[in-house]
Amino acid sequence: MDRSSVADDARGGVVFDVDGTLLDTNYLHVAAWWEAFRERGHDIRCADIHRALGTGSAELIERVLGKPDPSVSAAHSRHYAPYLGRIRPLPGAADLLGATARFGLDVMLATSAKSDEVDLMLDALGAGSAVSAVVSSGDVERAKPDPGIVQKALDQSGIDPGGAVMVGDTVWDVLAAERAGIRCIGLLCGGIAAEQLREAGAAAVYADPAALLGDIHASPIGQLRTRLAPR
Repeated sequence: MDRSSVADDARGGVVFDVDGTLLDTNYLHVAAWWEAFRERGHDIRCADIHRALGTGSAELIERVLGKPDPSVSAAHSRHYAPYLGRIRPLPGAADLLGATARFGLDVMLATSAKSDEVDLMLDALGAGSAVSAVVSSGDVERAKPDPGIVQKALDQSGIDPGGAVMVGDTVWDVLAAERAGIRCIGLLCGGIAAEQLREAGAAAVYADPAALLGDIHASPIGQLRTRLAPR
């Protein structure tokens, strides 16, 4: 299908990553993972953990260690638990979700977080009424950069890839979006450099949700809205 031409009555939507994209949690996860690796006897650099954020737990552990160790995942959950009640949205996050919904686009969340963390994340965002679908790591067999979690969000909303874009903060988000057939907007608030996001294939790069909101009409989100608007 030619993604540049979509039927006038086609529905559209935006798939949002959550950790590091909408919630300022990436470095909390780095600290929790570092404690977890240390507890299990692994001396790991924080930078290596940060580069692997955005993948699922099992893949993150293998990327960092070069081998599996399921015990690290359970330890991470314990070390991250104290942060769950203190997570905060990034500037403009809730307003960006609301503006996207007012554009007539479905708001879909696709997160590598565990399913038991999702409700707390939604509470922290404070934009539940704007969200039409939520997919977490427990809903798919493989995490990003596999496109399954993005495709699952699109399938739940009944949206063709030609009518969607994604917003994420890691190269894994960009790669998952590309493999699902959609463009990805990269945000810098997760700590990944603009050059890395662009090299991975990001269609546009913004500092954070507030910066994307400020340019939403000219952004790929605004372009999608214009393209899908009835003629």
